Amino acid sequence: MPHDEPVFQRNRHPFKTFSLGLQHVLAMYAGAVIVPLIVGGALNFNQEQLTYLVAIDLMMCGVATLLQVWKNKWFGIGMPVVLGCAFQAVTPMIAIGTDTDFGVSYIYGAIIASGLFVVLCSGLFGKLIRLFPPIVTGSVVTIIGVTLIPVAFNDLAGGNSQSADYGSIENLILGFGVLIFIIIMNRFSKGFLRSVSILVGLVLGTCAAYFFGLVDMNKVGEASWFHGIKPFYFGTPEFALTPILTMIIVSIVSVAESTGVFMALGGILERRVTSKDLAKGYRAEGLAIMLGGVFNSFPYTTYSQNVGLLQMTRVKTRDVIVVAGGILIVLGFIPKIAAFATLIPSSVLGGAMVAMFGMVVSSGLRTLGSQVDLNRHENLFIIACSVGMGLGVTTVPELFAKLPAQVQILTGNGIVAGTFTAIIMNLIFNGLGEKPEEHHDHETQAA
Repeated sequence: MPHDEPVFQRNRHPFKTFSLGLQHVLAMYAGAVIVPLIVGGALNFNQEQLTYLVAIDLMMCGVATLLQVWKNKWFGIGMPVVLGCAFQAVTPMIAIGTDTDFGVSYIYGAIIASGLFVVLCSGLFGKLIRLFPPIVTGSVVTIIGVTLIPVAFNDLAGGNSQSADYGSIENLILGFGVLIFIIIMNRFSKGFLRSVSILVGLVLGTCAAYFFGLVDMNKVGEASWFHGIKPFYFGTPEFALTPILTMIIVSIVSVAESTGVFMALGGILERRVTSKDLAKGYRAEGLAIMLGGVFNSFPYTTYSQNVGLLQMTRVKTRDVIVVAGGILIVLGFIPKIAAFATLIPSSVLGGAMVAMFGMVVSSGLRTLGSQVDLNRHENLFIIACSVGMGLGVTTVPELFAKLPAQVQILTGNGIVAGTFTAIIMNLIFNGLGEKPEEHHDHETQAA
């Protein structure tokens, strides 16, 4: 595969491209929407403010995605990645917004400052590529998939463990029904039908949920057709050292997660990811974070769940992601259309997520199996500890509950904790190893 494929695939029918792009939107939609709902609720936003926050977040997800896909001299990784709001920013944003010494305006001042920090330090981050050899990237991708699967099963059961219908027969039928349907389509269909199996499963699952009485059409009727976008909607940003340092830590965590995704995608696309590529990817992410602050939305980072969809569909060109970014921008301007996506019940989405996140795990295992010497005890030990740390922190988050909030940003996220464990252990047992260029040459010779 060439290193830089054309952005648009001319031999694919526009309807197919649109469907594949829509599938990526639906795959990340729940994650993109739940962050503004949580933050807006904690900050006591009224319905109008909350509606704006959700809509502007969708629009900025699209803008951030296009910034990353658009590879140019200054920014953009140029790979099929989707960006969404960084979930690890939720707790810090709420803490800053509810602090009596700060408030909402300080949240967005800190976001703008942290984005600028990422842009200015992107070159330094790019030189860290040698910290992510296959043993680390394979472990990280495996951790990403493993830590996301509990989220999928929680959604499959109904999304909220406090709700009365959590784990109900209806939710289980819908969730596992969607999963079984996707399995059947991948077994007996080929080509385009196989590539849109997730989308078809979500549509049919939602239709089935309607007959169970689990789809509320009133949400669409209450939503407006159009709303304008206003910079600094919640007020002029204000700047203070403590909020800025807090959001800088969040941005560093986001960069660590994105690096693992970039390196994993490089393997999937059979493309060599250089230090310059990473620097441009970080720069695009920093610009997206700054724009998130200007438009009063969120910090943005690469979404790992779309890697699973990329693996499952086997469609790895950027045109699909460009369409996904465009759809997100349109949804941001038209709340009534965006409301249709909210009709998908958690159980239906959860069934599809099981398949997608499972594919992320298999992608990580493939990297470990094909590029790592698993006969060495040291490599097995690195994998065991890093995956164990990632899964342990995810399933027992209260382990670090008594640590300072700034430290919990690092220890409270299983993906981040597992990533740093893999990096440190690899340095201890293997050192820096060979340069990325040398490693790439070895892979080419082996191929």
